Amino acid sequence: MTDPIADYLTRIRNAYMAGKKIVEIPSSKMKAAITKILFEKGYILSYKIEEGTPFNTIKIALKYHPQTKAAAIKKIGRISKPGLRKYTDVDNMPRVLNGLGIAILSTSRGILSDKEARELHVGGELLCYVY
Repeated sequence: MTDPIADYLTRIRNAYMAGKKIVEIPSSKMKAAITKILFEKGYILSYKIEEGTPFNTIKIALKYHPQTKAAAIKKIGRISKPGLRKYTDVDNMPRVLNGLGIAILSTSRGILSDKEARELHVGGELLCYVY
């Protein structure tokens, strides 16, 4: 696998399309940080990092609307790819859906959402958009 972050996002997207309640994903520090941001911003119900013998996994409880059963995440997509990295500074940082969505960045201060990066006045690599 050449791009584990794209695989992570695809597993979440596919689980939503299949109507799953829980998705299991192989864990890494970056995936755990992205999952934490998704939880803090209200895109997922909960998550749990399970220690395993061969490798650790992240179990994510997906969030749906109670009446309409619509997914909380409408679109989740990779921006910076291994073949073409996308970087941004704080002045040119994108606003996803005019502030309704989030961009997740890898910065010198760790994995941050676009709002946190603006507050800390740091730029970095654009990992993905979520809305």
